[in-house]
Amino acid sequence: MQNALLYIIVALGVSIVINIFLKRIGVSQIIGYIMTGTLMVYAFDLRHLNDSHSLEMVGEFGIVFLMFTIGLEISLSKMGTMKKEIFGNGLMQVGFTALVVYLVGHYIFSLDMKSSLIISLAFALSSTAVVLSYLKSSKEIYRPYGQKATGILIFQDIAVIPILILISFLASEGDESVFIILTDTLFSVMVVLALLFVVGKRMMTWLLHFSASSEVDELFMGSVLFIVLGASLVAYYMGFTYSLGAFIAGMIIAETKYHYKVEADIAPFKDILLGTFFVVVGMKVDVALFIDNIGLIIGIFLLVFIFKAAIIYGVLRFSSKHTTSLKTAFALSQVGEFSFVIFAVASNSGILDYDLAQFLVLIVIFSMIVTPFFITKIKVIVDFLSKESSVVEEMALLANRKNHVIVCGYSVVGKFVAKDLDKLGASYIVVDNSYKHVKEAIAEGKEAYLGDMSKRSILDALNIESAAGVIVTLDNIEKKRLISEAILQNSKNINLIVKVISLEDNKKLEDLDITSVVDGKEEVAKVLVERMVTCQLKYN
Repeated sequence: MQNALLYIIVALGVSIVINIFLKRIGVSQIIGYIMTGTLMVYAFDLRHLNDSHSLEMVGEFGIVFLMFTIGLEISLSKMGTMKKEIFGNGLMQVGFTALVVYLVGHYIFSLDMKSSLIISLAFALSSTAVVLSYLKSSKEIYRPYGQKATGILIFQDIAVIPILILISFLASEGDESVFIILTDTLFSVMVVLALLFVVGKRMMTWLLHFSASSEVDELFMGSVLFIVLGASLVAYYMGFTYSLGAFIAGMIIAETKYHYKVEADIAPFKDILLGTFFVVVGMKVDVALFIDNIGLIIGIFLLVFIFKAAIIYGVLRFSSKHTTSLKTAFALSQVGEFSFVIFAVASNSGILDYDLAQFLVLIVIFSMIVTPFFITKIKVIVDFLSKESSVVEEMALLANRKNHVIVCGYSVVGKFVAKDLDKLGASYIVVDNSYKHVKEAIAEGKEAYLGDMSKRSILDALNIESAAGVIVTLDNIEKKRLISEAILQNSKNINLIVKVISLEDNKKLEDLDITSVVDGKEEVAKVLVERMVTCQLKYN
């Protein structure tokens, strides 16, 4: 017990120090947790814990809480609108990727049929923990490529269930027929859905209402934890993964009014347990084996990365534009954490050679180490390759937007404009040609897009014809004129308000049919006089 407490304290201290350093150089904390796990194993000679079931269970619950928060984002109604992303794109991605990897493994690397099949299914999965954590924290999950990536990841997580069933069938050596296995599985699915959606929904709603009305925060938090763990156990005892039960529980709560409170309260538990999961991943790193085979590991990873990205791009390109497909392909081209589970189960069942399984785990770990570095650069890389089309595609979700205000520029004045619009409860969009300003706006919870509003394609994507008005807050007069001309050419009746900083700027815009030109200095002078007139003068 004392040793376990010592390990926990040291791991906490090491992870904090490493992550503070990595944060300063802009590296994901996921790397810090993996490094912590590896350092702990070699510092305290804990390699015997690599296969500890209890430790893996603790780590797995990081994925459970992540899947619960994903379920909160994907309500039943939203899943209905994402059928194409989940069951169309997801099925094709997993199917085609598994087929290609199987053919390469069986015919090029001369692996047996069962090993090739297990590896192909494992490599078809991407990292829910890394990708969705990034998409949620960066708010890219609301972009078109974020939505497509989320849909595919949901299908991949669902696909883990039949994959594990297939492994049990392969391990049984024909003791049970496929029909019996499928019948039992179908029955289990129906029972799980009935328990969670019929009985569980009423219980969850009642429990959240009761605990919330008590106005005791710990009771509400305890109720949420009970729901997550209870739903996970129900799914597990019916032969499925813990994370599937948590995901369904999240979907049920997403339909209630407690959605946002639950998400906020559960965040610390999710982040801590997710960190524990990556510490467990780090403990699986065999440094000597990795160094001896580093060339082969990197080579196979690059092969998987290229094939997987090409397949995902090809699948999405039929229904999506170039840059959306490319971003999604890059985001999902790594190998995911559920591969650890698949390799462990297959190895314990005797289907996969133990040494081969250990080698494959190193490839997955290398993939998960590289991904946090790469995924943050996807937008920059794709925007560099095709700037304008990327911006336009990101604005595709604005096609049906009406009566919205467009704020052009998010510098000092733009921020004050957004603040006042928030007070009014107005619907607005921030557009700026500076990546820095757009990033700031997104971090502050604004709906912001990178784009040059002097371009006709950008104005069309913003659906400017249906906008309530445009407020231009930029300082550069040449840019303001170009934007104003483009807006007026595109829409004659638009309410266009432009900020100017001098009389010279005003003169350069006077020939344009701008609704209102606001001179900053003139407005300040008016406010000063108004304050003087309305204030109470003090007399001696």
